[in-house]
Amino acid sequence: MNKFSYITPTRYIFGRKAEDEAGRQAKTHGMTNVLLVYGKGSVVRSGLLDRVKASLAEEGIKFTELDGVQPNPDDEKVYEGIEAGRSAGVDGVIAVGGGSAIDTAKAIAAGIVYDGDFWDFYAGKTVVEKALPIGVVLTIPAAGSEGSGNSVITHRNGMKKISLRTDMALRPKFSCLNPELTFTLPSYQTACGVCDMMIHIFERYFSPTPEVEVTDRVAEGLIKAIMTEAPKALETPDNYDARANIMWSGTLAHNGLCGTGRAEDWSSHFMEHEVSALYPEVAHGAGLAVMVPAWMTYVAQRNPAKVAQLARRVLDVTADDDMTAAMEGIERLREFFTSLGLPSRLGEFGVKEEDIPVMVKKLHENKGPKIGAYIPLEANDTAEIYRIAL
Repeated sequence: MNKFSYITPTRYIFGRKAEDEAGRQAKTHGMTNVLLVYGKGSVVRSGLLDRVKASLAEEGIKFTELDGVQPNPDDEKVYEGIEAGRSAGVDGVIAVGGGSAIDTAKAIAAGIVYDGDFWDFYAGKTVVEKALPIGVVLTIPAAGSEGSGNSVITHRNGMKKISLRTDMALRPKFSCLNPELTFTLPSYQTACGVCDMMIHIFERYFSPTPEVEVTDRVAEGLIKAIMTEAPKALETPDNYDARANIMWSGTLAHNGLCGTGRAEDWSSHFMEHEVSALYPEVAHGAGLAVMVPAWMTYVAQRNPAKVAQLARRVLDVTADDDMTAAMEGIERLREFFTSLGLPSRLGEFGVKEEDIPVMVKKLHENKGPKIGAYIPLEANDTAEIYRIAL
């Protein structure tokens, strides 16, 4: 196990009517004038946005609105939010929605107090040292951005989809999590969220660091819980306990707990980002449902041990031989994803063979000549994984 430092400063308000706490929490964290960041759909239609506004007004907190955040959020909306926030003199940013709204809010919170172009952070030219305080009212359990310091934004000029990771600066000060807000999520969106949170765990689980039994068992327990609860939520969308377990799993999957004491991988996420950068209509979780089994298939040829461990401990594979166990486990994982209604190959998104060189080129331009930790991957490796996924 590696040396590590772990802190989770986010206050979680979990349960029914948690959104009614947004105003009080904002005031507690020194916010007096906030930018509300959200999309346009169910947040508005359901009345959730009005409830959040009412909770802010009750505490005397002023607000400016930024709507229209789209899935796979881009830099244009961030620039718009930075300008709106500066004009209004905001001292906090609150996201109401899922990962796209939260990631956009984080980029805005960093950009407002930065003299240069916010994209400098994502391009690796500088690091985020400070940001406005961030709050969240979560509606889609998936990205885990409600408890992490991470943000993913696409730069439309050049179609660069980049993940930014910070230790503290972009972690929300508070997150309001009400499972009831997820009852009306479409089945496909629920399934994509389930896949996304599982892969957040995998990116930490598949590590070259030995002797991390405790962290492994935490990760395995979360994966098993998600796989148990997901079918219940899809069968009965208003099953509060199933939705609650999924929502909390999504937070724990990405707040750093499963990565303590070990090197992390992230190859699958980086590779999927190039898919959804090229095809923005591809939901991140759906892309991951294809890329991860393909990645596992490739790396198991070099080191099947951890894939086999997952297969035996989580997927109930009994084979003694590691390679046999690994391959059977991959197939069972793929079957689980397809049982949720998720795709199994990139061709289902319209991705073509001729797209692979483009994705590989951008992947390694963005992330360097080698990616990953479990098995470091060069361009020829990632090209082959894309072919497997195709």
